[in-house]
Amino acid sequence: MTIEQVATRLADYCRKEQFTQALQELYADDAVSVEQFEFPGFEKETRGLKAMLAKDEKFSALVESRHGTTVSEPLIAGSSFCFVLTMDIKMKGRDRDKLVELCVYTVADGKIISEQFFM
Repeated sequence: MTIEQVATRLADYCRKEQFTQALQELYADDAVSVEQFEFPGFEKETRGLKAMLAKDEKFSALVESRHGTTVSEPLIAGSSFCFVLTMDIKMKGRDRDKLVELCVYTVADGKIISEQFFM
């Protein structure tokens, strides 16, 4: 897949809140995920697709309800792309909130090899 195809497919998966499917299809086995902050129970950096899938499952277990996700059009530069992701979400034990983050991805050989999030 070209970087444009990867970016478009990932944005579509995110809009549909199909994060696990996106990981399974679009990410390299040795991909890395970097959060801006370390959250209780989560590492700042996660290495490898299996660990990223476990992180996705752990995060999903903390979600009480989802009320919509929006994704801007991807902006592509060389082997990287980014978009703004906004989730209207209620986490267990917390008030409903909108999480807005800039998501930056790097692609090699048609797969995402890194992702980094900024809030």
